[in-house]
Amino acid sequence: MLIITSIILFLVFAALIFWEKSPDIILWSGVMVLLIIPYKIEDAWLFGVLKTELILNNFANEGVLTIAAFFIIAAGLRETGFLQIISQNFLKYPKSLFSAQNRIIWPTALTSAFMNNTPLVAMLLPAIDDWARRNGLSVSKLLIPLSYASILGGACTLIGTSSNLIVNGWLINELGQSGLGLFEISMVGIPVAVFGLLYILIAGKWLLADRTPVIDQDDDSRRYTVEMLVEDDGILVGKSIEQAGLRGLNGLYLIEIDRDGEILPAVSSEIILHGNDRLVFAGVIDSVVDLQNFRGLQPATNQIFKLTEPRRRRHLIEAVVSHKCPLVGKSIREGKFRTNYNAAVIAVARSGERIDKKIGDIVLKIGDVLLLEARSNFLEQQKNRPDFYLVSRASQSTLVEHKLAYLSLGLLGLMVMTVALGFVSILTGALITAVLMILTGCCNPGDARRAIDLETILVIVAALCLGNAIEISGLANSLANHMINIFGNSPALMLSAIFITTMVLGNLITSKASAVLMLPIVLAITNSMNISIMPFIIAVMLASATALATPIGYPTNLMIYGVGGYKFKDYLVMGVPLSIGIWVIASILIPIIWPFY
Repeated sequence: MLIITSIILFLVFAALIFWEKSPDIILWSGVMVLLIIPYKIEDAWLFGVLKTELILNNFANEGVLTIAAFFIIAAGLRETGFLQIISQNFLKYPKSLFSAQNRIIWPTALTSAFMNNTPLVAMLLPAIDDWARRNGLSVSKLLIPLSYASILGGACTLIGTSSNLIVNGWLINELGQSGLGLFEISMVGIPVAVFGLLYILIAGKWLLADRTPVIDQDDDSRRYTVEMLVEDDGILVGKSIEQAGLRGLNGLYLIEIDRDGEILPAVSSEIILHGNDRLVFAGVIDSVVDLQNFRGLQPATNQIFKLTEPRRRRHLIEAVVSHKCPLVGKSIREGKFRTNYNAAVIAVARSGERIDKKIGDIVLKIGDVLLLEARSNFLEQQKNRPDFYLVSRASQSTLVEHKLAYLSLGLLGLMVMTVALGFVSILTGALITAVLMILTGCCNPGDARRAIDLETILVIVAALCLGNAIEISGLANSLANHMINIFGNSPALMLSAIFITTMVLGNLITSKASAVLMLPIVLAITNSMNISIMPFIIAVMLASATALATPIGYPTNLMIYGVGGYKFKDYLVMGVPLSIGIWVIASILIPIIWPFY
């Protein structure tokens, strides 16, 4: 049983790291195999390391139910425009980059300590992107600070991040303990957050990547690839590139011409344009938008002409492909983008890469930024769907209903107070607040249903099931014995090793999965060493909640990936030193606050 479970878990880990499929699909595939796999004990053959009763019990895990309730609470704050009030109040006129970062990170960290940071970043992302452009700031110098601040703030309280709630739910369900207090983790979370925020302000000056679009720079990180068609019998037919005004366009570069299947690269200014020539440009967003209105040219994609609404009523929208988009790994044509979203892809940008393909042939990747031409109601239709992180400008703004906005804040504050004072459990407080959000009109029932992120719930439950398999199969005890052999009987060394292992796993797979998979190993280690489990519970909580070094470790890191024009190494350069600092601080503080004996 141990060998079979080890092989299956290894394959699940490998798939999470290298396979571009949704984590819930990969994790549940592993669970299903463990549910039916045959194994031999002595002379008897048995089926299934896991049992269906155990899977059903995990759906009733207190942490899972609490997270579902918090999705509705966050929806209430979002729908009333409360997050809009936050952005309006701290996004003023910065005097410098340092001032701009200060205005972003401290309020973000404070807010994310009491609400799910994914909707917080989703709301602030377009506002900060637009704010940076208007104030002449590099957006790449602001978005990693935004994501990191939300992650660090979330680590300060029990309700700040889903991984904290998962660990707390495991503590209650598996060990029968009462769970942690709302601010118990704050004793180490706040020092870590303050260190992290100061690190962003100080080290960020040198370590944050500057991906500001530079017109004359060939590797511009926000450079789109766009196709335009020369109108047959249009005013450009018979003119040279120079005469047509297509040479030296501000912010645009003509890469090649596709003429009846023949590619003309390194386009000369003397080439004469023919009707139906396909011109492939690379350029920054504003120039691509202007190109849509260039006389004699029209978008080359056939999808544009299939949209039902008149073009004057359609809008250009930037959207980032999320890890939940079903079209990831498919070409735009193969994925039937227009049919599925009633929108046409005008251009694609990919983290500094030049995409030398026709629009329809481009295979979508996570983090791609799409310029879409869509109907006016596209934003409303997509706001609660997980396929894209929408980053359009003013058309996305939520109308603020001040009375309801402050009511939603009051409900959240009341929940925090009653939970902190011990009047109700976190689950009870979250469920009551979620219901009150609906009853008071802060969030309508439809938005509440759509707000519950089913993929996140499925990932958590599947990870809990795999954690059960680690324990049942004896793998947890085996790994615990190996770690004790390596690190001896030093609780401090073991704590440090558990912390860094959880943190590395969180950056390679997901923070939620890393937390759950480490818990049975921690239980086996502490039982063998006869020491308190609490320091290790806190270590797993904090390490899994601070997956900073890769874009895949935390959803907010992925959300900013394409918008900021980042490359993978940008997260490593900024995140690895910060992670090491957090590891050192936690390794010192945790044993002092939560003794081993």
